[in-house]
Amino acid sequence: IVLFTSAVPVYNDNYCPNSAIYQYNITFQSNLKILLSDLTSNASQGPDGYYLTNIGLATINVASGIFLCRGDVASAICQECVAAVATEIECCCHNQTQSIIWYDECTLGYTNRYFNSVSIVPRVNLWDDKNISTSDLKFNLATIEAATNKFSYENKIGKGGFGEVYKGVLLDGREIAVKKLSQSSRQGVVEFKNEVLLIAKLQHRNLVTLLGFCLEEQEKMLIYEFVPNKSLDYFLFDPVKQRELDWSRRYKIIVSIARGILYLHEDSQLLIIHRDLKASNVLLDENMNPKISDFGMAKIFQADQTQVNTGRIVGTYGYMSPEYAMRGQFSVKSDVFSFGVLVLEIVSSKKNTDFCQTKHADDLLSYAWKNWTEQTPLELLDPTLRGSYSRNEVIRCIHIGLLCIQENPSDRPSMATISLMLNSYSVTLSLPRKPASFLHGRTPNRLKNGLHSDESATSSILWSNNEVSITEVYPR
Repeated sequence: IVLFTSAVPVYNDNYCPNSAIYQYNITFQSNLKILLSDLTSNASQGPDGYYLTNIGLATINVASGIFLCRGDVASAICQECVAAVATEIECCCHNQTQSIIWYDECTLGYTNRYFNSVSIVPRVNLWDDKNISTSDLKFNLATIEAATNKFSYENKIGKGGFGEVYKGVLLDGREIAVKKLSQSSRQGVVEFKNEVLLIAKLQHRNLVTLLGFCLEEQEKMLIYEFVPNKSLDYFLFDPVKQRELDWSRRYKIIVSIARGILYLHEDSQLLIIHRDLKASNVLLDENMNPKISDFGMAKIFQADQTQVNTGRIVGTYGYMSPEYAMRGQFSVKSDVFSFGVLVLEIVSSKKNTDFCQTKHADDLLSYAWKNWTEQTPLELLDPTLRGSYSRNEVIRCIHIGLLCIQENPSDRPSMATISLMLNSYSVTLSLPRKPASFLHGRTPNRLKNGLHSDESATSSILWSNNEVSITEVYPR
């Protein structure tokens, strides 16, 4: 990512409601000055471009504030922008108890009420100016309704665990995909915040591009680039359409997905664990190039973190690593496990969760291992590919897939090693150990009941009554 380094913040807009006036020499005024100083100070300490805080206890005197820096600006520019806005907001919004001001590089707001990160509705979306113009940075509900024909059934192109997806066309002709979060989903706000904060910081050809968002009239919507060929599962598991995925195309998809995950793990500004990598979350563009999507479940790791324990299990049955499904432990190796499952599905055109028991194999992973140990790995290959494929590439992919799904996370290769394995035959592959077999017998009933085998649905369960069901965001 090339960070934006201009030293002069660019003003866009401000909001000062005339009805929100406070009198001089009251506690709120004092709390407001402390609040603005605190926001500026935290920007200088190099956070991840986002900070929310409250000053004061009594509701009448509380001062709540937030700043959000655009994902592609350097931390020094974030600090300069927040400092400038903290000074400017008192001039632009004189004597106000509620104010917000937008610059290209950052936004800052305060109010005399307690609020969370989605309480402020922005007029300007702080996305990378290389992707979208300032005038486009304004997605309101009327614009999205017009683009999707008021979310008509004909424009509906998908449904996920947290809402529906619609195709739309903006007035300038750009095609978009609108992820409309369900109003009944309690978890929707958390995932919405998470996805906005994450995707704004990510730029890679194998990740879907987020154009903006809309928060209006209780609606929460994410606006993405439109990817015309739907998702990988649409082709992979359809008896007719899977024929459109010849081996060279499948191998290219595997390599590209690996590049995208490697970017998340090692090459982006943040160390990100996706946590819900699966065929339905891999979109295909007009050239069948894959783009990883749906970052609502993603987790940002701190620089010194290697593993996190959680009581809130989110993901999809059949793709989750055993240490995560059984003990709530996840790391970069959790994504590696999911990638391994996905590789074996791409090779075989069979879903791990829907695999029919045959030849004493309970699931796809067991079947792959059985054929590997019996030295018949090509039995796993999709029969439609038998006429034309690279024997070495297929066997290498099966080998890599088995290395990824080993039960012990430390035995699994990193995504950097996996990328080398896929791109260079000079890299020697170690012998895989028997894969985890937790889908049958050992899986806790609460997990079986809480998560569905349908790969298009993402669910979550609480392992502890005291666990707060919120996805926290940490700086790298």
